[in-house]
Amino acid sequence: MKTAEWAGKAAANPAAGAAANLGADAEDAHRGLLSALAGKQAARERAVAQTTRRVVSTSLGVMRDQQAGRKRSRALALAALLMVLLALGPFVWHVTDGLLGGEHMADIFTQTGLWICILCPVILAAVIVAGWARIKQ
Repeated sequence: MKTAEWAGKAAANPAAGAAANLGADAEDAHRGLLSALAGKQAARERAVAQTTRRVVSTSLGVMRDQQAGRKRSRALALAALLMVLLALGPFVWHVTDGLLGGEHMADIFTQTGLWICILCPVILAAVIVAGWARIKQ
C-alpha cells in the first residue's frame, strides 16, 4: 500500500523534503491526512457508523409504533361504528315498520324511534369528526 508506506515514511522522517519547511500545525495536518488515507482512523468511522445505525434503528421503532397506533385507532373506530349500527338496527326496523305500516306520526313510540334514529348517527358523526380534528392538530 502506497499510502501506508508514505505515512510510515512521514512519521519516521518528518524533516525530509517539503515537510521540513512546514510548521507544527501544518505537519500535524499532513500526518492526519496521510493516516486517514492509510485507514488508521477506522475506529472513529466505526463509532460514527454505530451511532448512525442506532439512530436509524430507534427512528424505525418509533415509526412502527406510530403506525401500530394508527391501525389500532382505525380498528376501534370501525368496531364502534359497527356496534352503533347493530344497536340501531331494531330501532330503524321499528320506525320503518311503523311508518310503512300506516301508524300515525303522533304515536309516541314512532316519534321516539324516529328521534333515536336521527340523533344517534348525528352524535356518532360529531364524535368521529371531533376525534379526527383532535388528531389533525
